[in-house]
This record gives sequence, structure tokens and C-alpha cells, in this order.
Amino acid sequence: MRQAAKSEIAAVWIRRWLILIALMVYAMILIGGMTRLTDSGLSITEWDPISGALPPLGADAWAEEFAKYQQTAEFQQQNYNMSLAEFQYIYWWEWGHRLFGRLIGLVAIGGFVWFLAKGWLDRALMTRLLALIALGGLQGAIGWWMVSSGIGETDRLDVAPYRLATHFVLALVIIGYTVWLWLDLGKRDGLAAPDALRRVSGVLLALVFVQMASGALVAGLDAGRTYTDWPLMAGELVPSHYFTADLGIRSLFEGREATQFNHRILAYAIWLLALGAVAWRWGKEGVREVATMATLVTLQAAWGIHTLVNGAPLELAIVHQALGVIVFIAAVRLVWLTARSRTPSAVSA
Repeated sequence: MRQAAKSEIAAVWIRRWLILIALMVYAMILIGGMTRLTDSGLSITEWDPISGALPPLGADAWAEEFAKYQQTAEFQQQNYNMSLAEFQYIYWWEWGHRLFGRLIGLVAIGGFVWFLAKGWLDRALMTRLLALIALGGLQGAIGWWMVSSGIGETDRLDVAPYRLATHFVLALVIIGYTVWLWLDLGKRDGLAAPDALRRVSGVLLALVFVQMASGALVAGLDAGRTYTDWPLMAGELVPSHYFTADLGIRSLFEGREATQFNHRILAYAIWLLALGAVAWRWGKEGVREVATMATLVTLQAAWGIHTLVNGAPLELAIVHQALGVIVFIAAVRLVWLTARSRTPSAVSA
């Protein structure tokens, strides 16, 4: 059911607020990507929602934070030669990531309270906006659950990849839900789409969502730097160590070979489906929307290959992630447009 605000001015300001939240979440995803790619995630070993908003002030405070980090397996086994200045570099990335999360929370809660005071929210819209804020709170808890996997009695040198993937896909859910609410409050009509196009759009969104989760596993395992040839992997169509004896079925989620191979195959499937949808809808309503999707998917696939063969350096990898989120948003929009079909029973395929 399409959501409506109580007045035109209410819809305008709530949509502006939703766009601000979406942009901030998008920036947060990129900051999080940089935090992961710079191996900064374990630099802050505690979660203090209030006092943690302030960075270390003075030499003694920095020494104390560095001493805490020195108790982690990451420092003891990998970064044991790290200087205080190098520690401060990774600390600022993680601190900035957490601070920006707090800012998003303030904008979200502040906006909601303001709209409530203005009387702009009916019960249905209030419930949906509260759900958005609750998702943000859950994301903060998931973020600490992720970081805690690399702290304490553990041999992990990074956060657990499946926890990283959970944290990332929840960010996608948040930005996707925000975009959906923004579209619902607008005046745009849906497409005159046949049932088949609605199904194709849904499959595309599902595949893109799974592909993004797959990419998070690849990033968490640094698997993008394991095989840097294309289209084969170390000269093989399917890597011989797709399944490893020590991991077994967990190779699908914890094996570098399997996660990178799966990421490639999913990319091919999404690309072929998007191009096929363009050919199918050519000359019919919806072709522009599916062509936009196919163009973005093609750009993302090409950039992914470029990133891979260059060894996934930080600057290329973060652009790959940024493009991936745009592809996901485009997929959400396509599903929204086809779900809001103007004549759902009278349109021919």
C-alpha cells in the first residue's frame, strides 16, 4: 500500500529528510569500506556510546588506547612493529566511522521528533519511520558484535567475515528501505508492467542483494587479492581448492577461492539477466528503466574486473563498492516501479 503524508508540505520535508538520511547512510557505507580496507576496525577495543564520542585528548590518553590495541591478536601477530602515529591513522578511521553513525542517529531521531511535533505523521507513516530508526539502532549493535569478534580471547586478525557481511547487508536494507519510503511519498506513478517484468525485477534485486553480501565476504577475507587473473582463476575455470578439507562446506563462506569464484559467477548471472531484460522489453514500456539497470550493472562488472586484475588497491575497491550500492538502489527503484503497476491486469507482456 502506497504511503501518503498528511499534507503536501509534510511530504516535501519528510522526503528531503529521507534523502539526507539516504545520503548519510551511503557515505557511511563508504566510510565503513575504507575502515575495512585500511584494517582499522579493531583499533578501538571498547564500545562507549556516550564517552566514546570524544577522541583521546592528550599523550596519556593516546598511550592508553594504544596499550589496549596492543592486547589484540591483530597487533601481536601482524602489527607488532606499528608506531603510535600509525595507530593513530587507523584509530581516526574507526572513530570517524562510529561518530558518523551517531550523527545519522541524531538526524533520524531529531527529524522524527520534529515531524511528530508538527502533526505531520499519521499512525501508518509514524510506524514505518520508527521501523527505520529501529533498524539504525540495530545496525549499531551489529557493528559492535562484528568488532568484538576480533577482540579478546581470539586468534582472529580481522573481524569475522560473516559478521562483516551481516553488518553490510543491514546497511543495504536501511538504504533500500529509506529509498522505498521516499518513492512512496512522491508523485511518481509506477510502470504499466506485466507480471513477468515484476518477477524479473524481483529476481534482479534478490541477486544484487546476494551479490553485495558475497562482495562483503570477499572483502572480509581479502579474497579479491588472492586470484588477480581473469576470466580464469590461476589458469583454471573452477579453482581446484574451491572446497578445502579443513573448511568443508564452510568454504562457501570462509574460503577465499570459493567466495571469489561465487562472486564472479553471480556477477555474470546478473549481467546476463539485465541485458536479457533490455532485449525483451525493447520498444515496450519499461525499457528505459531496465536499460538504466543494465548500464549500471555493465559498468559495475567492468570496474570489478579492472579492480581485480590490478590487485584490488584501496582506491579502486572503494569505487567498486560505491557503484555496487548504486546498482542496489537502482534495483530497489525498478522493483518499486513495477510493483506500482498502473494497469496490472491489462498489460501484455
